[in-house]
Amino acid sequence: MGSIGVNESRPVGSYPPSGIDVLIVGTGLAGLTASIECVRKGHNVRVLERNATINTAAPPSFFKHWPEMSAEFDEISLHNAWIETFKHSGEQMIAPLLVSDRLRDAGLDPDTPPGTFQMRPLVYKMFVNQVQRLGVEVQFGKRVVDYFEDAETGRAGVVTDQGDRYDADIVIAADGERTHKHINSPPEAFEVRAMSSGRAMWRAAFPREYILKHPEVREFFKMAGPNEDQPIIRTWLGPGTYAMTLSRADTMIWIMNHDVTGSEEENWNHTVEADEVLTNMDKGVGPQPWAPIFKELIKLTPPETIINFELFWRNPQPSWASPGGRVIEIGDAAHSFLPASGNGATQAIEDAISIASCLQLCGGRENVAEAVRAHVRFRFVRNSCAQKLGFSNAELLQDTDWSKVKLDPRKAQPKLPSWVWGHDPEVYAHEHYAQCVASIRAGVPFDKDDSFPPNYPLATSTSPGASRPSWTTSAPGAPFS
Repeated sequence: MGSIGVNESRPVGSYPPSGIDVLIVGTGLAGLTASIECVRKGHNVRVLERNATINTAAPPSFFKHWPEMSAEFDEISLHNAWIETFKHSGEQMIAPLLVSDRLRDAGLDPDTPPGTFQMRPLVYKMFVNQVQRLGVEVQFGKRVVDYFEDAETGRAGVVTDQGDRYDADIVIAADGERTHKHINSPPEAFEVRAMSSGRAMWRAAFPREYILKHPEVREFFKMAGPNEDQPIIRTWLGPGTYAMTLSRADTMIWIMNHDVTGSEEENWNHTVEADEVLTNMDKGVGPQPWAPIFKELIKLTPPETIINFELFWRNPQPSWASPGGRVIEIGDAAHSFLPASGNGATQAIEDAISIASCLQLCGGRENVAEAVRAHVRFRFVRNSCAQKLGFSNAELLQDTDWSKVKLDPRKAQPKLPSWVWGHDPEVYAHEHYAQCVASIRAGVPFDKDDSFPPNYPLATSTSPGASRPSWTTSAPGAPFS
């Protein structure tokens, strides 16, 4: 099966061809990462995308394999931005500090990944650039409406809305929350229904030139540092709500968590105008309204810029894989995250690295189903824990105890523990694949499999297999089958 050392890096072209045909559906971060990692691991890759074009935070260990991306990631990142905290009403609670100083005050290494910030659109474009450099075949305008697999031939595939059929040794479904009802049988037993959280996010990013026409807004949302030329994040915490602004040299960004208004959609292309935000933003925050200066910023936001995205939550679904193990969901298709997680993109990228690695280790197309089941055992509990962390962070941001924050500013900081950002899914797969597959072949249930150490926090013990969750289901294709 082969193995790699903990610090060994193999670039694209150094793995022999695996002979495995991979069909990837979707070009989000999970799909793009899966495409380039599968190419690196020697698999044959095709990608289907429903839109006409690609509509333009990863584990740091990932970039050691991609020097061009590593350089671009370094260039677009905010390595040591300033951060300042306000009440939603505008009262300053924590004066501007460099992120490194906040991390140091929290007892953390200032050079760890939580000290680096990225703009998601720039990270996404970076992945698009790498896919184009590799010449990965992407077919656009292919809206997938169904998934299938054939146990006799060992092939799986998809059907588009135009009736086109595509097949491969494995289909990686990375098209968001669209696939659950298609790949498992019977569908009604496995589809995980979205539950409305009653919350949504307004998000906007636009050229900084739009705020220059308003002297007060320009002055308040100026950049930081001795020469006022360094990026600054301003967090705003209020009763049942929170917001963030980011001032960069070229871009102004703001987001706000709010009660649903009725115009939301779970759609990143759905926009509303500033007047709708201004009409609804003070609802539910108590007697003190939002800071006037924040409202002025919203007024300056250009038309068709504010996304109103409804936040749903889904229980960890019982199965990411088809019964025959030839279709696997990754990223949001398998597990959706709240924005407060600060972790959804990272886990999607980890998924892609993990499945590409398991396929490379499985020994050929006849063992694809085994690779899929090992991947799910590696990822299922870790993602469930990461999802729960997002709920915890949302509660922290929406119910800030200011009496405690005044004594200890760390009480207002979302948690991003080292088990989240310190994991290398490729090394983990290489170190534990053989043991995991041996357990699967021996019929060891998922919740009894202690053949490899957890990659998630344990409640009471640090020994391998301790405090593992207990799952009860007979779902075919489930991670514990």
